Amino acid sequence: MKILILGAGGLGGYFGGRLVQGGADVTFIVRPRRREQLERDGLVIESPSGNARLDVKTVLAEDVRPGYDWILFTCKAYDLESAMNAVAPAMDGKCTLLPVLNGLAHFEKLDARFGASQVLGGTAHINAVLRADGVVVNGDPLNRILFGERDRTKSGRVQAIADAFAKTSVDWKLSPDIVQDLWEKVTFLCTLASMTCLFRGNVGEIMAAPGGRDAVMRAFEANVQIATKEGHPPRAAHIENVTQRLTDPAGNWTASMLRDLEAGKPTEADHIVGWMLERARRHGVDDTMLALSYAHLKTYDARRAAGRLATGQ
Repeated sequence: MKILILGAGGLGGYFGGRLVQGGADVTFIVRPRRREQLERDGLVIESPSGNARLDVKTVLAEDVRPGYDWILFTCKAYDLESAMNAVAPAMDGKCTLLPVLNGLAHFEKLDARFGASQVLGGTAHINAVLRADGVVVNGDPLNRILFGERDRTKSGRVQAIADAFAKTSVDWKLSPDIVQDLWEKVTFLCTLASMTCLFRGNVGEIMAAPGGRDAVMRAFEANVQIATKEGHPPRAAHIENVTQRLTDPAGNWTASMLRDLEAGKPTEADHIVGWMLERARRHGVDDTMLALSYAHLKTYDARRAAGRLATGQ
């Protein structure tokens, strides 16, 4: 089995590296600078689950050809078009795409470009970043990936992916209902992203602020209602777990969207918060917190586009 990984950054570098450790035939699509880095230093992973330095195969986007069995598709939503162009030469009708982007908005474009039958469902739960020196840093033990057929069948191709991950240290799951898992994740992610960006603080800091808990729970309850209206009501265990994480007075976590915002980078505001806001209005769900956060994020986008961000952002 031949595997193609889009990128060797935090997510692609971590999961791809673990697959290499497990003996899989993996190639990474990278840019020239990253290729030079990998050829010189190897793929370096620092993680509580084990450090690694690996020799890996790479290919530039212009040299991608058919011949792969599946592609781990990792990119930010705002890079979706260029990412699709990068993997398109490998999508020959036999190759399967496993996207692990945040949210669900990307499926419409992926299905239109490659055909719904070639696109699996997937999501990742991991805190992993690419450090400036090229090291992939997984900051905590969480390194989970879920995947499956969106029609809930258990096909040979998803079993083959499961078999590949079974030889690694990754916490993986072949999901019997990946679309449900995706909806449950977006109820959490959209709440965390919209609230930490709106209030510019981590969970614990928001909980300590007057009205912080009520605001966060109002946002989460709206997202749960949206998922329910869309036919995917979150399960009780998910609601309980997410409520604990979102209201933890000692919670020092934020969404990656806030980290991107504070670094002056593009955000996935449209792909996550805007997408959920549109559905809130479609279904008559209270959109107050989503609307405030989205307005905040789009104001940031406008200031960024005009070059008017404050020093340090």
